[in-house]
Amino acid sequence: MSSEKPSLPGDELGVETEASSVTVPEAPLDAGRDGWDSKVEYFLAQVGFSVGLGNVWRFPYLCHQNGGGAFLLLYVLLMVLVGVPLFFLELAAGQSIRQGSIGVWRHISPKLVGIGYSSCVVCFFVALYYNVIIGWSIFYLMNSFKNPLPWEQCPKEGNTTVPECSASSATSYFWFRKALDVSDSIEETGEFNPVITGCLAAAWLIVCLAMYKGIKSSGKVMYFSSIFPYVVLLCFLIRGLMLDGAAEGVKYMIYPRLELWRDVQVWRQAATQVFFALGLGFGSVIAYSSYNPRNNNCHRDAITVATINFLTSVLASLVVFAVLGFRAKTISSGSRSGSTSLRMNNLIYDHLFLALSQGVEGTGLAFIAFTEAMTRFPASPFWSALFFLMLLNLGLSTMFGTMAGILTPLTDTFTKLRKHKLCFTVCSCVLGFVIGLLFTQRCGNYFVVMFDDYSATLPLIIVVVFQTWSVAWVYGADRFLADIRQMLGRPVSVVYKYLWKYVCLLAMLGLLGASLLNMTIIRPQYTAWNRDKAAEVKLAYPTWALVVLSSLIIISVLPVPVGYLNARLRQRFNQSALGAEASYAPCSTTDMDCAPLSTPLVGDVDYSTALAEENYRLHPQGQEGEESTV
Repeated sequence: MSSEKPSLPGDELGVETEASSVTVPEAPLDAGRDGWDSKVEYFLAQVGFSVGLGNVWRFPYLCHQNGGGAFLLLYVLLMVLVGVPLFFLELAAGQSIRQGSIGVWRHISPKLVGIGYSSCVVCFFVALYYNVIIGWSIFYLMNSFKNPLPWEQCPKEGNTTVPECSASSATSYFWFRKALDVSDSIEETGEFNPVITGCLAAAWLIVCLAMYKGIKSSGKVMYFSSIFPYVVLLCFLIRGLMLDGAAEGVKYMIYPRLELWRDVQVWRQAATQVFFALGLGFGSVIAYSSYNPRNNNCHRDAITVATINFLTSVLASLVVFAVLGFRAKTISSGSRSGSTSLRMNNLIYDHLFLALSQGVEGTGLAFIAFTEAMTRFPASPFWSALFFLMLLNLGLSTMFGTMAGILTPLTDTFTKLRKHKLCFTVCSCVLGFVIGLLFTQRCGNYFVVMFDDYSATLPLIIVVVFQTWSVAWVYGADRFLADIRQMLGRPVSVVYKYLWKYVCLLAMLGLLGASLLNMTIIRPQYTAWNRDKAAEVKLAYPTWALVVLSSLIIISVLPVPVGYLNARLRQRFNQSALGAEASYAPCSTTDMDCAPLSTPLVGDVDYSTALAEENYRLHPQGQEGEESTV
């Protein structure tokens, strides 16, 4: 693909070009596209999307598994060198071009329009299973109002404790048997879980109500959904640090094991966490920033949001390790027999290591280990309700951003969808619920794990590789920095040029290669609950499941080559002027659905005047009412 782009209009026309007989009416255009009601709403939306469930239940596990304090140092290093530059790239692209992900990459080159569609597909896959997790949080939140909590004690059959529960724990039994009623493997489908199905419907209803007016409605919800989790985390931190054993738990978290830096997998885990912590590649960051005024300081936003994201992960880790330290000391007290304090600390560390090394991450950390620790709190129903209400809000704020990554680029691209936004939003939520029924079967938990591990990881890395290459090499890093300087009114460091062109791109290619190599060497596995053993076991995915997860990856990245081939074919057969001789017009910053009917469409304006006045962005235009690049 050629990296040459037509010259910018300012290079030839100048900003003082006289207006012709037809001009673009500035006021209607500015008023046409939706915008944030305040900078606070936008900032909370970006923070809410980037700070999600992974900060609470994955970062603490990775911190333990990959060197404690050493992992924190490595994470900060990769965040500075890779995370912040790529996050800034997406913020600046969306804010400058004022389009969703499809429009942004179509502007760079029509042949790259598939990158935006891939982002939409990945967002849809993530939304399918992410809302199931939100449904689980709703289920536990409803049960938290019972006293005693239903997972505090094992149920009895007559005068005998249920064997499956006595062989594991009350919280494990409630999670696997009462909440999920999970099957022994992914091959045993079973019937639908009616309660979880109802919770899934409630989750999609909440998302639909919050998104039905776009950012005008979801922005208001962010005031609660983005701030409330921090209130809860601070409450848990204060309470957790007062618990016996909290200090040992925190020490266990931050103790540095620098020798683990020699392990390539540690670098892969840290890079992956940085990548997903900021929500790169989803298109949601681009969608949110596209509603900003062009003079917004997106560089400061990138640094601030990334810093808050990291501090939130540390805060959540402190809470988790303080509570798990209390849990470990409570359990180890039963093994105490005149032990010295050194032996007691060793027992606590042993129980902490056991909890975290046996795969207690993700849902296991939230719905089993942390839940069990809260049963030992005074007024445990209160703390349980607070915890799951926090999980619900963390999930919803991320879910809103994920849906924006689907709805914004599609409504920006297709005229009919712009005219029926409400219907499109409702139909998307209904479709998500119907397909989401796959995850409410007895084996649904295993499909959640499959989608989480394979429908997003590799496709998103590939998307970000193309995004970085598109800006740094196709459009040109120097030109992009010049655009940012014009947009912000001041230059940003030229260091970003070299980070985008070399460091970020090589880092993402290395992460992609390491992930592919890991999948090739180790046959993909999942963790299943065995009823007879009352324990989790590792099972290899059956052949048909491997076909499914491979299909998820292929479907997610397929729009990239399809978009490229389609653009080349249409160029060859003169169905769309996509080559160097194409006519160019300013990238539309107007949401035509909201614009007055008297506002001229792009095809009705004098481009020479518009180019002189806009002087910043160009992209090929297609026929009116038709997607302009495909």
